[in-house]
Amino acid sequence: MKQGAVLFFALLLFVFLAAVPMLVQEQSDLTTITIRSSEVNNGVVILAAREGKKSFELNCNQGMSGCAVPQPGDYLMLRLPKNHGVYQCANVELYRTTTGSEVGDKIGQYCLVEDK
Repeated sequence: MKQGAVLFFALLLFVFLAAVPMLVQEQSDLTTITIRSSEVNNGVVILAAREGKKSFELNCNQGMSGCAVPQPGDYLMLRLPKNHGVYQCANVELYRTTTGSEVGDKIGQYCLVEDK
């Protein structure tokens, strides 16, 4: 019985220690962006966004879970790892900003279309 409890706690500790770097990485991948405008065109939500001086678009398919049309303003954007997300492109998640250092509510998931 003691060996089982020790194994369980060792496994639990391993899972916790493995998850910490992922959480730290997730926080570091957050960037503040400004949504300048939004439109819906043939069922595609198109957000014109800016990060510093760099302009880009965020797209999602209207009607898909996690596709929203946010109002212009500042948001936090999290770049998802390759092959994660709904779309066959660089996927990002958009979050509301808060007054503190916490991440606000999730707005949705979008395809990142960068200018070339």
